[in-house]
Amino acid sequence: MEKQLATTLFESLASGVRLDIYRLLVKNAPEGLVAGEIATQLSLPATNLSFHLKALAQAGLVSVVQEGRYQRYRANLIVIQELIAYLTAECCTGNPEQCFDGELAAECCKN
Repeated sequence: MEKQLATTLFESLASGVRLDIYRLLVKNAPEGLVAGEIATQLSLPATNLSFHLKALAQAGLVSVVQEGRYQRYRANLIVIQELIAYLTAECCTGNPEQCFDGELAAECCKN
């Protein structure tokens, strides 16, 4: 992952509303949710939600699929895993056991 992409992803998640949306979609992975379900669960007006979903989709953090008259949104888990890998690629100078406990270290820093 390049630094510019990482920056774009963080900028997209810097909004509290977008972070709530993304976390809700992660919770509902892999099925995702249609926009109306997201709006209901987060008590957001449709116009506000649409603005935030568009920003998340443009950043590549969510994907959208048309289902009849509805749009289903899914968290792009691969992108967020790549972002985490980018952040932790050189954790503790290649000694992840110094940074994390047990399985988290093995998963986080394996390359």
